[in-house]
Amino acid sequence: MTGRITKLLVGQSYGYIRSSDGRNAFFHRADVAEGVEFNKLEIGDKVTFELVEDAVSGARATAVTRPQRKSK
Repeated sequence: MTGRITKLLVGQSYGYIRSSDGRNAFFHRADVAEGVEFNKLEIGDKVTFELVEDAVSGARATAVTRPQRKSK
């Protein structure tokens, strides 16, 4: 799936993504794909992820990746 980061609490190691279909999904630092630095993510970043439905906590994004940003 694709979406954008809508909330990011770096000090607490988690954030939220709104998917392209309007759903909100929680993600934790541990859900970020290898090679992506959690501390360098920003609100508004476009990301791709896998959506997992958890009966207890709801939607969770895993394998979160961010396409390369263009250099200025």
